[in-house]
Amino acid sequence: MATPLDLQEQEQLDALKAFWKQYGNLITWGLVLVLAVFAGLNGWRWWQRDQAAKAGAMFEQLAQAARAGDAQRAGTIFGDLKERYARTAYAQQGALLAARAQFERGQVDAAKASLTWAAENAVEDEYRSVARLRLAGLQLQAKEYDAALQTLDGAKAPAFAALVADRRGDVLLAQGKPAEARAAYAQARAAMDDKVEYRQLIDAKLTALGAPPAAASAAASGAAP
Repeated sequence: MATPLDLQEQEQLDALKAFWKQYGNLITWGLVLVLAVFAGLNGWRWWQRDQAAKAGAMFEQLAQAARAGDAQRAGTIFGDLKERYARTAYAQQGALLAARAQFERGQVDAAKASLTWAAENAVEDEYRSVARLRLAGLQLQAKEYDAALQTLDGAKAPAFAALVADRRGDVLLAQGKPAEARAAYAQARAAMDDKVEYRQLIDAKLTALGAPPAAASAAASGAAP
């Protein structure tokens, strides 16, 4: 004969069976989902580490080629690097390194292509801005003034605001627009720390344009929005 305790246990067992019948599949799928997410996160982290390691090894090969002055090999490695690991920091660094090697070997079009890729695809805004500064410099040398100004418009990293304004002044001066160039140089000077030696070069440019530093500061204040 069943005791009251036996009856209570049977009732609990029946209730558990009923609950599991109603919600068992939902609970099981929930657990499967949680485990899948956990496994996915671990897999993603492993994949990121693996990608970074492979990209780092490829970047080192690119750096060795650049140091050796082998612009052709540097460009080839960079092509593979951006194709396989475009979203890694190594790709954006590799673009700048390859462009420098290419420029030093007179491969200006190849250097422009490498810098254009970095300007449009680099993960970090700072690298995009550096690429645009260097690309605008090459465009300035090629007398592609409108293209250079457009390139500089996309350089948004605050840390490079002074250099962007300075480069803009160079382009405007080459275009025969001294007044606009003076305003750009004045903005560059105002944005640059007075302890930076490069500021002396900006002072020299302003002085050559008839706007010594004191007047340049006033012009920058007036030109500020």
